[in-house]
Parts: sequence; C-alpha cells; structure tokens
Amino acid sequence: MKDDSLNRRAVKSGFFFVVCQLLVRGISFITTPVYTRLLSTEQFGQIRVYESWLQIAVPIMSLCLWKSVERAKYDMKERFDSYTSAVQNLSYLSIAFFIGLCLLCKSWIQSVCSMDDVMLYTAFGYIFAYTSVLYMNRREKQSMRYKFATTASILLVIPATLISIGWLYLGNIRGEYDQLVHYRILGFYVPQIIGGLVIALIMAVQGRKLFSREYWLYGLAYSLPLIPEVLSIQIMNQADKIMIQDMIGEWETGIFAVGTTVSFIIWILEDSVWNAWLPWFYEKISRGESKDIKKPWITVMKGFGMISWFLVMLTPEIVLILGGRKNMAAIWVISPMITGTLFRFYSYSYTAIQNYYKKTGYVALGTILSMIVNVILNYICIQIFGYQAAAYTTALSYAFLLLVQGWQEWRITGQRIIPLKTTLKLAAFFLILNTVSMEVYALPWYVRYGMLAVGAVLAVRVILPQFVVILKNGHKKY
Repeated sequence: MKDDSLNRRAVKSGFFFVVCQLLVRGISFITTPVYTRLLSTEQFGQIRVYESWLQIAVPIMSLCLWKSVERAKYDMKERFDSYTSAVQNLSYLSIAFFIGLCLLCKSWIQSVCSMDDVMLYTAFGYIFAYTSVLYMNRREKQSMRYKFATTASILLVIPATLISIGWLYLGNIRGEYDQLVHYRILGFYVPQIIGGLVIALIMAVQGRKLFSREYWLYGLAYSLPLIPEVLSIQIMNQADKIMIQDMIGEWETGIFAVGTTVSFIIWILEDSVWNAWLPWFYEKISRGESKDIKKPWITVMKGFGMISWFLVMLTPEIVLILGGRKNMAAIWVISPMITGTLFRFYSYSYTAIQNYYKKTGYVALGTILSMIVNVILNYICIQIFGYQAAAYTTALSYAFLLLVQGWQEWRITGQRIIPLKTTLKLAAFFLILNTVSMEVYALPWYVRYGMLAVGAVLAVRVILPQFVVILKNGHKKY
C-alpha cells in the first residue's frame, strides 16, 4: 500500500511538473519567432550571450547550494522546509559577497561580458531572484507537491514574456532600434526579479529558519564539489556562443543561437521528464529497489532518441518558423546539437546515483574533464572549420561525459542500474541516424515526410506500448 501511494503521488506530481515545465520553458521556444522578427540577428545573438553569462553566474554566486535540497530530503526528513530556508539564506549572503567583488572590478566585468550598467545591475537582481526559484522548485518537486511551484512558475514567466514583447513592439514602432536589447532585458527580467523576491519571502516564512550552522555545513559539504560540475555544464552549454561572438562575429552568433533554440525543444522535454522522474528514482534507491528502474529508463531513452530524430527531420520547417528565411543557415548545426543533448540526457542516470551517495566530487571531475575537452575543441575547430564546428564539438564532449560518468558509477558505487553497453548502443544508433538524416534536406519535402511517417509507425508499434506499460505500472505499483 505504501508503494501504491508513493507511485500515485509520483505520477500525479510528476505529470503536473512536466506540464508546468513544458509550458514555462516552452514559452522561450514558442516566442522565438516573435523575438527573431522584432530583433536583428545580431541583437538576438547579444540576448542569447547575455543569458549565457547569467547561467554561468548563478551556480558560482549561489555556491550551488540548491543542489543539496534533493538529497537533504532523505537526511532532514521533517526538518526539510527549515533546511531549505536556512541554506537559501546562505546562498543570498554568498551572492551579496560576489556582487561586492564585481562592483570593485566593474569596468573589467563589463568589458569581458559586454554589458553596460543596465544589463549588469539587472543581472545582479535576477541572480538573487532566480536562486529562490531554484530552491522553490527543488523543495516542492522532492516533496512531490506541485500546486505552489506550478502557479509561481506560470506567474513569473508569462507576464514577463508579454511585457518584453510589448516593449519591443513599441520600440520598433517608435524607431528606437538601438534600445531594443535593453527593452528585451528589462521587460523580461524585472518582473521575474520582483516575483522571485516574493517567493524568497514566502519560503523564509514557511521554513522559519534564517541561520543554522548544521544545515550550512551540510549544504556546503554536499554542494561545493558540485560548483565545478554545474559550472562546467553551463560553460559547455554557453561557451560556443561566447567564443563564436569573440572569434568570428555577431551574425554567426545569432545564427548559432537560433540553432540552440531549436535544440532547446528536446532539452526542455528531457529536463522536465528527468526532474519529475528523480524523486521516484531516489526513493527507489533508498528502498533498495533500484532493479525496478532499468526497464522503464531504457524505454524512456528509446523514446527520446526517436523524438530527437523527428526534430532533425523537421529542422528546415522549424527554423523557417522560428527564425525566418534570414536564419536558414542554422539547419546545419541543429542535428549535432540535438544529438549532444541526447547524450547528456543518457548520462543522467549515472550521475544521479553518484549524487545520491554524496560522491559529488567525482561527478564534478567527469564534467570538468568534458568541459575542458569542449573548450579546447571549440578553440581549435572554430578557427579551422568555422562556427558550425562548435555544434559537433559539443556533441563529442557530451559523448565523452556519458562514457566517463557511466564508468564512474560502477567504480565508485559498485552499482550498475542501467547497463552502460546498452546505453552506448542506443547513443551510437541515434548518432548515426541523426547525422545521416541531414542528407535528406536536399531532397523534396514529401520524401522526408514519407520517411517520418514510416518512423512514426515504427515508434507507435514498438515504443508506445512500452510507455503504456510504464504508465499502468506507475498508477498501480510502479
């Protein structure tokens, strides 16, 4: 009965979490056609580079302490909300300290990051606010609650998106083209800053704990080794755009940013499903029932492999819708980008068990090595082959990450939940399939659509029944 209750809660909260994430994060994808038409290719690239710097700054300045929340659920038990509140305050103190350092060397920071005062101060506010959102999402998700997180996420992103689009539209009508980047940044981030600070206050009241030496030491011990890991992932995700901007130019950065947005489709799906899956995953490990994980996870890997192929086959149409004809050059970078995100998704199961057993330093080591490989390959290949090479180097780096994390899981924990050989076979199959499929872009559209129809039939007949079994088991005893 306890297992039935766990899985009903997991399915229900997981479903709402996935839907919420698809809605909130999918807005970025859905609104891309609007932004690419209201902004020039160069301005669109500038916005994406600005976002890249934000994603790099958050884990550093917050000390990555929010990563400890998922594991703390099993150590703190009834003190879980208090733990989240206290550790969140430690992150705020750290952010304030880093902001002080940045202000001491403000000119240098602005030069390196290509930010003026408006962009820099908005970034500081957003880092505070987004940190509270990270804590809120992890606390609610790990507690298998969904109402607060779903409502808050929707109220944060939708108004911000509408305000930024409206501001950009007015700027274009008035001919204020040189201010459009500011309009997009202020319109999108200021509402989220306000909402994030409200969330921080709510969580502080609920947790009723501002300071705890015990909680702070626990969070630091768990999370500090993960700072290099999270930072390395962000560098791998963002370095390509930053390096292309610095080494080649703004137009190429904009084209690459459009390609990144398309690959973001499957990224949203992957992260949403994984984050909804993780509480159940950890619960199964804590009960000694890790053998129940293998079959459903292999099915999920197959399903996302097929989704990646569908996106590759539909790339010309997706780019036309998102970026218009002026950005059609992006079709040649999307297949390796999508395949790289698939490799990263496949590695999640191997890193999760290491994190569960608090082997976070080893997780960080594998990611740092992959990041170093990525940056070196980017530097060499972008100069030789051009901006498109960055998509392939990132895919290779994620393949390397998958190998390292898969090897480390067995060596460190003595467990192998998902056979690495099976994962590598699936990764190799979809790498070949996605790469070869780029050749059909030169063929008439109806040839591609015919191949898609055949692939869809095979997926429905082979993979869909396996997903149905997962859902049935999830409702009953899974």
